[in-house]
Amino acid sequence: MFNFDFYNPTRILFGKDRLDSIHEYIPIDATVLITYGGGSAIKSGLIAKVKTILGKRKVYEFGGIEPNPRYETLVKAVEIVHSNNIDFILAVGGGSVIDGTKFITLAASYNGDSRDLLKYGFRHIPADVLGKVVPFGAVLTLPATGSEMNNGAVISYEHGKFPVMSEQSFPKFSILDPAITFTLPRNQVANGVIDAFIHTMEQYMTFPVDARVQDRMAEGLLLTLIEIGAATVSEPENYDARANLVWSATMALNGIIGTGVPQDWTTHMIGHELTALFGIDHGQTLAIIYPAVLDVRRIQKNAKLLQYAERVWNIHKGNDNEKIDLAIQKTRDFFESLGVKTHLSLHNVYADKIPVIIEQLKAHGLTALSETQDLTLDISQKILEKSI
Repeated sequence: MFNFDFYNPTRILFGKDRLDSIHEYIPIDATVLITYGGGSAIKSGLIAKVKTILGKRKVYEFGGIEPNPRYETLVKAVEIVHSNNIDFILAVGGGSVIDGTKFITLAASYNGDSRDLLKYGFRHIPADVLGKVVPFGAVLTLPATGSEMNNGAVISYEHGKFPVMSEQSFPKFSILDPAITFTLPRNQVANGVIDAFIHTMEQYMTFPVDARVQDRMAEGLLLTLIEIGAATVSEPENYDARANLVWSATMALNGIIGTGVPQDWTTHMIGHELTALFGIDHGQTLAIIYPAVLDVRRIQKNAKLLQYAERVWNIHKGNDNEKIDLAIQKTRDFFESLGVKTHLSLHNVYADKIPVIIEQLKAHGLTALSETQDLTLDISQKILEKSI
């Protein structure tokens, strides 16, 4: 197991009827900005409930944060923070709204051109380049990204998606009420299951470092998602299934299973380009790319692939290649059982577009991916070819 630092200050308020907790954890004299996405948070009455709980606090609103939050939109909210002396922000939404809110809090504390904050990638933005960061909390409406309990965000700008990370961008608290998610469309729930699954796999499916606790926790999350995936998509008001999805998605990317282990975010990096170029939902890009990554990288990931086959899919018969083939097929079958397409061609993206994707990877410096930084553009091309 590698050396690691672990830090996560987010308070989780989980379960039914937890909205009233907002009153306890936002200062009574705070000037609050509520951030949200489309109109569903308003139509469902959730924003009205939140405003009622906020009571006499001065409240401003900023809606319209996109599913892939855009820099150009978020800087408009930064202006609201500055002009109204906002001292607490409450994100009401899924991962995109929470990601966007993280960027708003950081950009509002930065004196230079806030596009600078997009340049750090997976490195933490140094605390000394930021001023006082406005604290924020979250009310989660879509389980998927784990943004409600981590310090990372992905922001869209021009034709790219840029990771933004800071130790000052953890939510102060997050309310996780599974019942709030009951009205989500089926495709969003399916995307969330896949996002949580791939988040887990990107930290698990690398090479062994004898991190037994992290491996077993990751396998537990994978087994849980497989067990409840179909039910939580087809039975939207099945509280137990949805509760397990919500907590699985949070646990998949709150830092715990990624401590002390190598990580491979190849699928996410390629998937981000597919979203930016073709508008394919993030979760669906992961379902397209991941089976191909496993196939192309089966030698590098051999030991963990066999462990995954045996422990997660209960595959014990056949030689090593047969076990791996079946594990990859079962992974693809699982995604498709949720109603998600797992081939680019089913999204009208064909082989003639691969050079465009490769150029975007090159333009964004994504030329040495994987847990060992040896995944070149040529290998990315092979992955994309197998994804058609």
